[in-house]
Amino acid sequence: MKILIENNQLLLKKLFFILYDIVAVIAASILALILRFEGHYDSIPREYLDRSLQYISIVIVLTIVIFYVFRLYGSLWSYAGATELMNIVAGSAMSAGIQMAVMVLFDMRMPRSYYVFYGGCLFVFVVASRYFYRTVRTIRKRQKDAKTCTNVLMVGAGGAGNMLVREIRNSSHVNKRVVCIVDDSKAKQGSYLHGVKISGDRNDIPRLVKKYQVDEIMVALPSAPAKEIKQILDICKETGCEMKRLPGVYQLVNGEVSISTLKEVEVNDLLGREPVKVDLSSILDYVAGKTVLVTGGGGSIGSEICRQVAQHNPKRLVIVDIYENTTYDIQNELKQKFPELELTVLIASVRNTKRMDLIFEKYRPDIVYHAAAHKHVPLMEDSPNEAVKNNVLGTLKVVQAADRWRVKRFVMISTDKAVNPTNIMGATKRICEMIIQTYNNRSRTEFVAVRFGNVLGSNGSVIPLFKKQIAQGGPVTVTHPDIIRYFMTISEAVSLVLQAGAYAKGGEIFVLDMGEPVKIADLARNLILLSGHKPGEDIQIAYTGLRPGEKLYEEMLMEEEGLQDTANKLIHIGKPIKMDEEHFLMQLENLAAYVVKEPEDIRKCVQEIVATYHPN
Repeated sequence: MKILIENNQLLLKKLFFILYDIVAVIAASILALILRFEGHYDSIPREYLDRSLQYISIVIVLTIVIFYVFRLYGSLWSYAGATELMNIVAGSAMSAGIQMAVMVLFDMRMPRSYYVFYGGCLFVFVVASRYFYRTVRTIRKRQKDAKTCTNVLMVGAGGAGNMLVREIRNSSHVNKRVVCIVDDSKAKQGSYLHGVKISGDRNDIPRLVKKYQVDEIMVALPSAPAKEIKQILDICKETGCEMKRLPGVYQLVNGEVSISTLKEVEVNDLLGREPVKVDLSSILDYVAGKTVLVTGGGGSIGSEICRQVAQHNPKRLVIVDIYENTTYDIQNELKQKFPELELTVLIASVRNTKRMDLIFEKYRPDIVYHAAAHKHVPLMEDSPNEAVKNNVLGTLKVVQAADRWRVKRFVMISTDKAVNPTNIMGATKRICEMIIQTYNNRSRTEFVAVRFGNVLGSNGSVIPLFKKQIAQGGPVTVTHPDIIRYFMTISEAVSLVLQAGAYAKGGEIFVLDMGEPVKIADLARNLILLSGHKPGEDIQIAYTGLRPGEKLYEEMLMEEEGLQDTANKLIHIGKPIKMDEEHFLMQLENLAAYVVKEPEDIRKCVQEIVATYHPN
């Protein structure tokens, strides 16, 4: 029914334009003569009036055909632009040419300027009909804007800025008004874009925000480098305005630039560096045709490993995780994106020796990415026995299964918290690294570990917590004003993990270059500013004190470890630390036997194995 109504409305609209154009052709013919004789209708010779109307029916029919060819009856005039305007120019000019051809054909002389005036008048009439509704709507929108709309400052007067300003002006669904534009190009400053003045460069933003009472800043610089975006955002964030920016240049190429493609400015935009780029197509050639098993495949890191591996044609991808909800999500996602993928999803605990052994026996993986672990520091401080059972014993059982069933390569995800640990989670991950190095020396499997810091947006990271606290009106809680951390996005970290896996020869602890450390307090302050609030006024920052096991800063290397370079400057190799492997394996047996008794002093037992572990 709805489609039928829309079709009838479209038919009536076309019929209206055809009838209007018939009248326009007749009116343009008469008005052209009036203009030729300087506006004096009585001065027009009678024979000229008769000739202009004698064969007007032929001109009308041919003009309607021409207009149809130029799509003047099929365009969406609510969104008409330069192309539609040029079509009207061409159609009017051709109609004037037909008028002249008809007169010459029937040997009827008319003033030469008549045809020029006719084409001009017809153009004006047609433009008036096509753009009348749009003009009325624009006037009404401006009147509404002055009262209720959000005032927007646009950064960038290029292609993206042009399209966004036009959409904001034309759309009846966007309650925004662009009041000024800034661009660093001196040639553009002082000019107008869709009626909005380009009032200065980035340094003028604070002044213009006050002058025009700006509520929101849109950064329309999709291809600008990260360093330049950071500089602009550093200026914008002090204004207290809400900020949005265009995600990437591909949106321009695909014609997807619109209000809906704008995204909230994220804290990683303020890290001020380009995203880490890895040539995974060449690095992951060893994945193609292989059976890959990912433990903890439903987690933040594990699920991203699954996504990137799935893109490179593995023979089979086996996902193992104990938590069914996120595992179900990644299963559905991979089935939809990669319907040809041979995917197996299993709910299982890495602590279950028999279950791990059966899985490895049945699927015979060539490559294992071991991401399953308890990672939340404060929770593990309250449940240290669980940290040992899951991280240490779980890793040991997966490693033993990999060794037994001759997996070619085993990559374990480690953490910077394993270096000189002050918490039980970090200490257990250090034991896992020791397990990897020990078994590499006595197995055909190549065992390696990859160590990196915090991941933006991962489960349990500070950014989602800060966003939730800001949405609730604060306060934003930071443990200490001087606490710093290394940050990397999930996709960056996983890309480097996969590349490190390709470099592996066995026994290495790969260390990822995480860039410059960032103060958590600065992250909180920036996120508050980017949300359009003022720290300390609208949203408070509360310092709660270091949590049990938490350090002010994390280290990527222990003193005994040196660094070796790889082909990728962001991936380094920590030299293995010599240890008594037989004694270590005996300590592991004692730890496994002791932890199941649920002792209260498990930290002492762990400290005997990890000499660098100093619990707070």
